[in-house]
Amino acid sequence: MLSRLLPPKGPARLLSGITLVHTLGQGLWMALNAIYAMTVLHLTPGQFSVGVGVAAGVALAVSTPTGHLADRLGPRSVQIWSFLALGPLTAALLAVHGFGMYLLVVSVQALAYSASRSARMAVVAGLVPPEQRVAVRAHLRATSNVSVSLGAVLAGVLLAVDSGPAYRAAVVFNASTYLLTGLLSLLLPVVEPQPARSGPALIVLRDRPYLTFVVLDGLLSMHNVLLEVVLPIWVLHHTAAPRWMIAAILITNTVAVVLLQVRAARGTDEPSSAARASRSGALCLALACGVFAFSGRPSLLLASVLLIAGALAHVLGEIRQSAGSWGMSFGLAPDHAQGQYQGTYAMGSDLGKLIAPALLTWLAVEHGTLGWLVMAAGFALVGAAMPAVAAWAVRGRRLEPGPVAV
Repeated sequence: MLSRLLPPKGPARLLSGITLVHTLGQGLWMALNAIYAMTVLHLTPGQFSVGVGVAAGVALAVSTPTGHLADRLGPRSVQIWSFLALGPLTAALLAVHGFGMYLLVVSVQALAYSASRSARMAVVAGLVPPEQRVAVRAHLRATSNVSVSLGAVLAGVLLAVDSGPAYRAAVVFNASTYLLTGLLSLLLPVVEPQPARSGPALIVLRDRPYLTFVVLDGLLSMHNVLLEVVLPIWVLHHTAAPRWMIAAILITNTVAVVLLQVRAARGTDEPSSAARASRSGALCLALACGVFAFSGRPSLLLASVLLIAGALAHVLGEIRQSAGSWGMSFGLAPDHAQGQYQGTYAMGSDLGKLIAPALLTWLAVEHGTLGWLVMAAGFALVGAAMPAVAAWAVRGRRLEPGPVAV
């Protein structure tokens, strides 16, 4: 199955293999992060939440500067060193004693993670022709979904063991995947660094159309939190559906992404077509919210049918919106600044993750059907704006003078 997900040849296949290793540890740690912090490090839930928030803030703050660093030093070099640094930084959790030391470790981890994230996407832009970038990005996402799922299964085994040594072994395993990812990155072809240019260094911060796209895309990306946080609460407390429906929805999503993401990304390489894909994805997300809105009152059977129908609409929206998002993020960025543009692009989803849990839970849990319908309208309106933003950005790019190297 994995061989079918990998791109056919060349650097793209190596990128998928690197993603497979990296996200295997990520899937494991996503399931065990909170457990390790509270069981082994004896942090309170409040302290753990503060740590997560601080790390997210650090990653958000340095995303654009670390992307610029990838442009200037070469994204392959930054990818290698950031992953090699993440290995010992992750292993440092084994030596943490106290909340202050925990904050320090996760903050430095967030810095390295932000650098690796910006560099990875700049490597894709540097090694893959423009017309193939979105397709490769789709392969990477399908691969990562399989790998994260495998990591979560491994985490389930360790949770069944439920011991300090088992959780410490998870830290070692996660650290080793970072080190192996860094070493595998040595096999990638070199992506030449970009020379210094006249004018401001962080040009993306003056690119108003691109920044507008980032904000709107971040709002659309809130659909991830909708599935992972809001819907489980809704199913448990506001529907007659059985608890196992939560797992069924997540499995449906994972399988559909693996099977359909590459196909859904076809024809989204240009900003205009990518923007239309983002709009159609947003409309599917709106439809999903509309279906979920009416799942709170019916019988067990009807509620289950509506939830699965909403989940299918949601995943169709997710894969189409993701493809459009990648097409715009690559297509609207100048090739000499892909690192800082991809770093800034990632800030949109970071902002969405910060806003979405409280906002979407408040809408769905506190306001029920009306809240879901408000979400539906919000997704539809944001998606409808994407083609205009793409056209604005393309017009601005045509009017820009060519940069002068210094």
